[in-house]
Amino acid sequence: MDEHHDIVMRARLAAGEGTRLYFAYSTILDRPAFEEWRAQHGYTFFELPQGKVAEAVDVALTYDFPSRWWGGRVAGLAASPGSSVWGRVFEVREKDWPIVQHKEGGVTGMSVERPVTVRLDGATVEATAFATNPDRASKDGPVSRKFVEALSRGAKSAGLPPEWVSALERAEG
Repeated sequence: MDEHHDIVMRARLAAGEGTRLYFAYSTILDRPAFEEWRAQHGYTFFELPQGKVAEAVDVALTYDFPSRWWGGRVAGLAASPGSSVWGRVFEVREKDWPIVQHKEGGVTGMSVERPVTVRLDGATVEATAFATNPDRASKDGPVSRKFVEALSRGAKSAGLPPEWVSALERAEG
């Protein structure tokens, strides 16, 4: 395994016993891709819980991170009063949070955690999402079509609203 895996495993040992609400809106929702990532990084023991469909309010997707791996810009979240982003909320054990941080790019500094307000089961709750690290944000280059395809595939398989999936498929950044 790599240095990031070691960082994650040390953080898991130091973690508390509670849980955190995690709002996921990106490619982690593409289960086959997530399972491949888990295997590549040595986290096959980790299972992402089922989660529930939810809507984060006053945020929007913004394609603001140029990714060499994806071959273009990928999506983060930006404040946007009146807008919303669909995803799933997962209750993640604190000891597993470092794995989520690794997947979302927090370990490498690509992303930062940010609180979001989500509508979930008729209530409003606070959860944590990941957004592009402002120090690494850029609108240079095209949006990654490969990323948009994975984003759309994940949204569809996660049971997100069909209108949202259609909007993702048309993404141009």
